Amino acid sequence: MSVSHVSKSFRLPHERYHTLKERALHPFRKDQSDTLHAVQDVSVEIAPGEFFGIVGRNGSGKSTLLKCLAGIYDIDDGELAINGRLSPFIELGVGFNPDLTARDNVIINAIMLGLSRKQARERFDHIIAFAELEEFVDLKLKNYSSGMHVRLAFATAVQVDADILLIDEVLAVGDAAFQQKCFDEFTRLHEAGRTILFVTHDMGAVERFCDRAMLLERGRVVDIGEPATVARQYNQLNFGRAAEEADDGAGRATPSVAQVLNAWFESPQREIIVTATQGEPCHVRMDVRFLAEAEEPIFAIALQNEAGNAVFKTSTESQRISTGRFEAGTTASVRLVFDNWLAPGRYRLSAAVARSGYGADVHDMHTTSSIIVLADRPGGGLADVPHSFELRRD
Repeated sequence: MSVSHVSKSFRLPHERYHTLKERALHPFRKDQSDTLHAVQDVSVEIAPGEFFGIVGRNGSGKSTLLKCLAGIYDIDDGELAINGRLSPFIELGVGFNPDLTARDNVIINAIMLGLSRKQARERFDHIIAFAELEEFVDLKLKNYSSGMHVRLAFATAVQVDADILLIDEVLAVGDAAFQQKCFDEFTRLHEAGRTILFVTHDMGAVERFCDRAMLLERGRVVDIGEPATVARQYNQLNFGRAAEEADDGAGRATPSVAQVLNAWFESPQREIIVTATQGEPCHVRMDVRFLAEAEEPIFAIALQNEAGNAVFKTSTESQRISTGRFEAGTTASVRLVFDNWLAPGRYRLSAAVARSGYGADVHDMHTTSSIIVLADRPGGGLADVPHSFELRRD
């Protein structure tokens, strides 16, 4: 796959005429508009069988580029060369009819995605089994929950015999168990030699799965290279600039003293992970670079669930750990281990470095990595704390 000097712009009108009456009342009003340069002069070569990550802040042009590759948008300039059949995982379920049953929708959608009628029927049982919707095959889609709808759409799309997969934040939807199933399926497809383009904000997933990655900012390429290097640049761009622009009135400092380079979950063997098993130790790592001298800086870690509730917080200050003195230009690797009794679900990691004695005076913060906790018998609370019952019959 080749992308050569591709550009895509959109015209954004300041004011629209919605009725003929409005146009008649203002016949001489000139149309005024701005131009949004969503993708600007992007060039990249992606090898067959490569798992390629595309990252960037909101509005950087990631999804627009993917839609150009999928043929949803026409490009303004440049050239696209694509060898093989594409399968876009951009807007799952487009073309589904809510008044038809899952059975009918799967057959119709599979044919629309490129399968023959015979292939669609042959793979129908596998699609339904993958989506875990055997009991709801003859239920109309309008009665499906959003999670059931996503599972059905993904299970259908992944059956297409595509050489190239375009994935836009698909793993951000569905429950934790299904998200892990998505990861497993993409790993299988990668091992089978499929080319995968993966748009995401999760740097942990980028570092775990991607062979290379590209960082976009305001439609332009910042860098293309090793996933760890690109992830570090994304964090510096995202959180460094966010801190410089912040003005929350709480005395938050700009990242002029220390900067969180990265933070992720890892295995005991220090490999980046995106899933963890309940009841086993969970490892977190954060890397910090000091831009100025710091005395007894505070290193803090927090986890939030999908509802935005803080379920776990700790810091070197709360644990009364002396961190010492750091000179400008030095780096620190901080590791945390805790017993993982969190309820099944997705948790987002926040890692921060702050001034000693002033917990609100944060030098820098990183909040992109996440992890999915899996369990056999969830208890239903925010955490499944180890416990025991005693029953006595009198």
